[in-house]
Amino acid sequence: MITYEAFNTYCAALPGTTYVCQWGGAHVWKVGGKVFAIGGWADGRIGITFKVSEIGFEVLKDAPGLRPAPYLASRGLLWLQHHDPDAMTDDEVLDLVEASYRLIAEKLPRKVRAGLGLGQI
Repeated sequence: MITYEAFNTYCAALPGTTYVCQWGGAHVWKVGGKVFAIGGWADGRIGITFKVSEIGFEVLKDAPGLRPAPYLASRGLLWLQHHDPDAMTDDEVLDLVEASYRLIAEKLPRKVRAGLGLGQI
């Protein structure tokens, strides 16, 4: 079962990331000022929320341990939440977090990416 400590350590190791605790104590990770992952909001259990592609959303939204992210998906955004600690390994969850990071980083302006030392993501 992934912990907030493992989640935060992993996100902190990704280039150009920043952390803020907001929205009632959620662990919010950003790259270039854009959110790519959120830890929190899972009915008292750990929940990891992340962005996915359109195809990823359609494929994964009904996968065991995943659901459309509360609040975000209901507004048409392509975000999922991992909410069942027994449904996926920590590595699988962190792979989805890294994919979210890449989706967000790729859309940053070239100057912002260069300023963060991201180069070609």
